[in-house]
Amino acid sequence: MRCKRVPLEAEVQKYELGKGLEDGFELLSDVITKQWFVTAKLIQTTREDGSIVCPYISHRRGKTFIGEGDYIILDDDGTKHVCGGDKIFQRYEEIK
Repeated sequence: MRCKRVPLEAEVQKYELGKGLEDGFELLSDVITKQWFVTAKLIQTTREDGSIVCPYISHRRGKTFIGEGDYIILDDDGTKHVCGGDKIFQRYEEIK
């Protein structure tokens, strides 16, 4: 069976630290030792205590860490997604 994605309006914002778009942060050391993905392009920020953390969003499948140039998608039903800057405008077109 082939299906076509149903049109759905969503809020699309390029990720920036300090705007509260993430659901939390995880220590970089935990990301490296507990996860199975490339960490080279993940956004990393240093807290006052010197710990390095990576922002993420939570969803029904777990966590998605936010990388450089990623966008945060907020669907009308409140669901959040992360989409890379290289694919965002292949999947979404701006409503004017």
